[in-house]
Amino acid sequence: MKKTASFLVAVAVMSLASSLAYAYDPSPLQDFCVAIDEPKNAVFVNGKFCKNPNLTVAVDFFFHGLNIPGNTENLVGSNVTLVNVDRLPGVNTLGISIARIDYAPYGENPPHTHPRATEILTVLEGTLYVGFVTSNPENRLISKVLNKGDVFVFPFGLIHFQFNIGHTPAVAIAALSSQNPGVITIANAVFGSNPPINPDVLAKAFQLDKKVVEHLQAVF
Repeated sequence: MKKTASFLVAVAVMSLASSLAYAYDPSPLQDFCVAIDEPKNAVFVNGKFCKNPNLTVAVDFFFHGLNIPGNTENLVGSNVTLVNVDRLPGVNTLGISIARIDYAPYGENPPHTHPRATEILTVLEGTLYVGFVTSNPENRLISKVLNKGDVFVFPFGLIHFQFNIGHTPAVAIAALSSQNPGVITIANAVFGSNPPINPDVLAKAFQLDKKVVEHLQAVF
């Protein structure tokens, strides 16, 4: 009897330990969340408040407009039309969003990362040179030329890009594994931060002359 009881206790303890080992915090849907003791000064995070299910209607799950080309008349020659939880409330808590990306001839979606999502890209029109860079210390470039109908995956959090190498405009659709994937465009973040990063820091990091860094900061 004692052996049976001891066995049951051991199983119970192991089960509890196993459940704790597999428990984890939900992935953050914002850049940071500072703890606060006073609820009056707090905000609801990691999603949005949920509408009463009995009051939901079709429009909550509907977005119109991805057939409309984005304006690519800018310095990089591309435009991203993102449909996330802010534009399509029905994706709240579902861990998904979608984007249309338009590229002018030789336009690019410059090196960037999504801090909260994996991305899968499908080319609808045109020819794109795409790629991502693996993490330190390898920093290996994995790249491919994509044509209409081709699909490519950019792993979670890795720096990636798309470049239109064709003479005509290109269009792609991207699905992302978060209702709020976020985006960090590398050049904008490094050289266009507010307030600016000390030029000495960037000159050292990029092995550039300080004047070059200051010029880049002025551009971004």
